[in-house]
Amino acid sequence: MRPLRALRSIPSALPQRSWRGIVVHVHALAIAVVVFAAMIVEARRAARNDRAQRRQGGIEPPGDVYKWMRLLYPAAFAAMIAEGMWRGAPPGGVAAAGAIVFAAAKLLKWWAIVTIGPFWTFRVIVVPGRALVSRGPYRWLRHPNYVGVVGELVGVALMTGAVMAAPVMSAIFTALLLKRIRIETRALNEARWRSPTS
Repeated sequence: MRPLRALRSIPSALPQRSWRGIVVHVHALAIAVVVFAAMIVEARRAARNDRAQRRQGGIEPPGDVYKWMRLLYPAAFAAMIAEGMWRGAPPGGVAAAGAIVFAAAKLLKWWAIVTIGPFWTFRVIVVPGRALVSRGPYRWLRHPNYVGVVGELVGVALMTGAVMAAPVMSAIFTALLLKRIRIETRALNEARWRSPTS
């Protein structure tokens, strides 16, 4: 009788596993839609601002790491989402914490984007003679946009439970980000010295 009962329990277990797999895939798909839809919106805005700054004589300093960041930024999220699909969704509390961190990071990032308006781009482009922005989040943070980007990575790492991809991709991207900050700071300082109003 016991083997017969065990066999009867198999069909009921299969739909449960299938349902769990569906939930995991829907969870990952929802994260991907939110992350990459926002990325497309930001890329279009950045491209428009890029063209506007160049028309105003904007200068892009040499040595920027944009060509690597443009690949690694989406790749980091894709790797974490893929691991989340393979590993399964994290506990609900962890995923909820990640969603909160991601939302807060996006709010900070868009506060910075709106504050500097047409001067926000993915690239480092400096328009000579333009004063540095010191309002909004820039009152308290020198690089609120980059803080927001790091927060996005942390949020998605928590939402996906990507314990392997998150540390590796985040470490590489953070290294590029630190180099980008040095290049940007140097370019802004040089522009300030060249400015006739400085």
